[in-house]
Amino acid sequence: MKKEKRGRIYVCHTFYNVYVTLLKELNRGEDDRAGAEIALSTISTDFTGLKERLEDCGVFEKVHILEEKKDSFFPQLAKYKRSYHNILRHLYNRVIYTKYLAKLEEAYMTIDFGRYREVYVYCDSDPIGYYLNYKHIYYHALEDGLDCLKYLDGAHYDNRGHFKLKAFLSSLNLIFIQNGYGKYCLDMEINDLSCLRHTCPKYKEAPRKELERALSKQERELILRTFLDDAEGFLKTLKEKAQGDCILFLTQPHPASEEIRRQICHDILRDYCQGYHVVIKPHPRDLIDYEALRPDCSVIRGKFPVEVLNFLEGVHFKKVISIATTALDTIEFADEKINLGDTFWDRYEDPKLHDWRTV
Repeated sequence: MKKEKRGRIYVCHTFYNVYVTLLKELNRGEDDRAGAEIALSTISTDFTGLKERLEDCGVFEKVHILEEKKDSFFPQLAKYKRSYHNILRHLYNRVIYTKYLAKLEEAYMTIDFGRYREVYVYCDSDPIGYYLNYKHIYYHALEDGLDCLKYLDGAHYDNRGHFKLKAFLSSLNLIFIQNGYGKYCLDMEINDLSCLRHTCPKYKEAPRKELERALSKQERELILRTFLDDAEGFLKTLKEKAQGDCILFLTQPHPASEEIRRQICHDILRDYCQGYHVVIKPHPRDLIDYEALRPDCSVIRGKFPVEVLNFLEGVHFKKVISIATTALDTIEFADEKINLGDTFWDRYEDPKLHDWRTV
């Protein structure tokens, strides 16, 4: 008996993914919102507390936790990832890897994605992309971060060398390539097509700023309540911290070395923030204790996408500074926005680890 399809589900890997999902659903209007569900993947983010607030916000019929596993969780896959400097052997191993990874993930995919009329996936380079293609389940891909393909086109970077051949094999579902090149990826939403170096027939433009502007005051307050335990108390505390000329520093979860990230924080505050009080907002995946590291600064507690600060009336900074944060373009509460760029990391680690400009 054929399964009856139901509603739609979004697979989110970051707090920002959840933020965009809320924007999309709230823009549908209440009459067209029925049947939406959301899955929080734990593969890279600790969503502590968010599940319960999403359940309370009333936008989704059900909130799932998805226990995806990184491929390193399965040691038996390692031999298929080795580089043999032979394209035929490489592709042979990759065909095996593609199906084997998806098969191993099956035990952790506790959601029946085949039951949904629409499946939306952020960051389909994670195992969910392999799994959906393995199961022949069609889905819509969404750009992971704002204009993130402008800075790192993962499909081309991960498959540099013989890309057209690999893309062809992906279209046959023999291997898998993310961001619109998988056989069962129907399309991919991109914030701004004009900023892309490479294009794909499945890309379609869906500006996110328009979704923000369309929100009512009540909907903005709903988003604030969803991400912040106490929005009013948070605003009061933030205003107390952001007195006078303040700089907001947005940290990031990379480089992987915490020692390097601590040094980066010290250097940025020394070179770019002299004479200002600094408020630090740690990235949700950056677990450094910045209150202990820099007791002279104020630290914003809580895990949420920085974009929600646009919805807090009365919050304003002289400058916002980051290294390579795509969210900077969306910020409306600062006089000046400084994005140092990924070359800033060159003095701290091998540029090959973060330089995607030649892709």
